[in-house]
Amino acid sequence: MLTNLTIALDMMGGDYGPRSSIPAAILAVKKYPNLTLLLCGNEDVLRQALQKESHLDHPRLIVKHCEQVVTNNCEPAHALRNKRNSSMRIALELVKSGQAQACVSSGNTGALLSMAHYVLKMLPGIKRPALITSMPTEKKQPVYLLDLGANVLCDPETLFQFAIMGSIVAGEALDKAQPKVSLLNIGAEDIKGHDGIKQAAKLMCECEHLNYQGYCEGSDIFSGKSDVIVCEGFVGNIALKTCEGIAKLIMLKFTNALKKHFFYKVLAFLLRPVIKKLYKKVNPDQYNGASLVGLRGIVVKSHGNASNKAFLAAIDEAVREVNRRIPEKIQTAFERMAKTEEASVSQD
Repeated sequence: MLTNLTIALDMMGGDYGPRSSIPAAILAVKKYPNLTLLLCGNEDVLRQALQKESHLDHPRLIVKHCEQVVTNNCEPAHALRNKRNSSMRIALELVKSGQAQACVSSGNTGALLSMAHYVLKMLPGIKRPALITSMPTEKKQPVYLLDLGANVLCDPETLFQFAIMGSIVAGEALDKAQPKVSLLNIGAEDIKGHDGIKQAAKLMCECEHLNYQGYCEGSDIFSGKSDVIVCEGFVGNIALKTCEGIAKLIMLKFTNALKKHFFYKVLAFLLRPVIKKLYKKVNPDQYNGASLVGLRGIVVKSHGNASNKAFLAAIDEAVREVNRRIPEKIQTAFERMAKTEEASVSQD
């Protein structure tokens, strides 16, 4: 664990802006005594919000004034060209300059991807960044799913690189030397899937640095059979949001059923500790915070509609990423693979 942590927050992004990001920032500095947060946004708005929460002069909550905001409907190209003094852009620039070790934003995903790619650049040898997050499984340990929407379509080489990066992230998080990696497909049989998926599977199977397990289906995401599941961003984003919707639906149906009869109400009271424990395990808020891996810096994307607790979970993820030094370890892995490939070519 690093002695001092500094993280830049895009305070104005998302559906709620400072209404969720300010309470989350306050909770974060209480939780981490060694954490300093650089609050990027409109100075007047942020100071008023901090004053309302009696944290205006907190020494580890530092306001960085930004004149612009990247709205949810702003086109990525427009944001990149015209929002250079936005809270999102300034937070990324603070990471680039070394003033912050990570950036957290719940703002426009497309704009964040474009800006992060432009400002921080890619690590050597990596084609595209990927969004990765953990999801609950039947077992104690979670599964890591990527890509979650950074790249709608991916060629085989990109999916292969995602597998390497996902394996590193999961290995660090789960303390596993060889995490199990699977490729999401419409079936587990080798004949299933389009040519791109089959070519990606071949690359993964031939890589000695991957513990590749083969294809997995959507129903296997929560089984715990895999530590990492790789897919295109279009598929991953739909899978993630479908899972979150199902979790909310189940809990809603369950709580509504308990309210219908007096006996169920008594039963709910008696089972309250169990229900709370169950909800905590499936509540999407605690899994909020997808890391944008493959960049020369740490960027965590929070849901746009994140509550203060959900935004805190994204800050938690940024803290973990900094302590694990994920970008450095991804770069080391790709350099090692490049040297192995060069040695193999020279022997031939």
